[in-house]
Amino acid sequence: MEYLEFELPIKELEEQLQKCKVIGEESEVDVTETCSQIEKKLTDTQKDIYKNLTPWQRVQLSRHPNRPYTLDYINAICGDTFLELHGDRNVKDDKAMVGGLGKIGDQSFMFIGQQKGYNTKTRQYRNFGMANPEGYRKALRLMKSAEKFGIPVVTFIDTPGAYPGLEAEERGQGEAIARNILEMSRLKVPIIAIVIGEGASGGALGIGVGDKVLMLENAWYSVISPENCSSILWRSWEYKEQAAEALKLTATDAKKIKVVDEIIKEPLGGAHRDREKTFSTVSAKILKTYEALKNLSPKDLVSERMDKYANMGVFKG
Repeated sequence: MEYLEFELPIKELEEQLQKCKVIGEESEVDVTETCSQIEKKLTDTQKDIYKNLTPWQRVQLSRHPNRPYTLDYINAICGDTFLELHGDRNVKDDKAMVGGLGKIGDQSFMFIGQQKGYNTKTRQYRNFGMANPEGYRKALRLMKSAEKFGIPVVTFIDTPGAYPGLEAEERGQGEAIARNILEMSRLKVPIIAIVIGEGASGGALGIGVGDKVLMLENAWYSVISPENCSSILWRSWEYKEQAAEALKLTATDAKKIKVVDEIIKEPLGGAHRDREKTFSTVSAKILKTYEALKNLSPKDLVSERMDKYANMGVFKG
């Protein structure tokens, strides 16, 4: 397990607990009392640290190297039923955007999401979760197939942003994202979008228009990352913590301003601390949300979705 800077007191206590258990196993000394004292202190420290996280610390948790990614969720939720589909029928298959058909119980869904890598090799293979235009066009092709067969769509958002390279611009990055936003707003099947990690800028919005948008507790959703915001406003990355505070990018902030509809609670310490619990919580939320949407007619579905986004940012003076 890797620890972030603010988690070091937890690491220290976990190491102490481990040593205490080893002493108990290797000698005749009764260490039960000492172990339980350390365990209590560990629980208190965890609660204290994770209850008072700053926006920047939540950004760090959302990028934790052990945090589950899109394919982890899909494989855990769907098991053997997941069938990955490839290519945008135009340029090539974008490895940063994955998608395909899968089942939760007896219900089929079209799953789409950005995928990051676990080590240097897979990060390069997945382009660090930054999709090219063909990734967004692949996502749209899959959504259109889902619409054709009446299958609900579930998207997992986890990207530091759409790929900003020259070749992406040449192939129409802005147009691909704008087209997805337009087509998703009028898709005639239910769309459930879930922010599982980083939800940055247009890269997130390209698969982020949904009837219901859910967000994991330690994910973030914003127009720009704190580092980039800091480098634009202060010409330096030094102010990323202040930028994170000002951007209102946490799940609580996003729910308050109605950018997301519901926050999914994570296990203590983040989604990576208890993956199985996280997967079952997300799976249950998808089914519960779909239950609330499945009886709406396509006309009502589109109309309510349009109204939801039209009302964003509206305030009474």
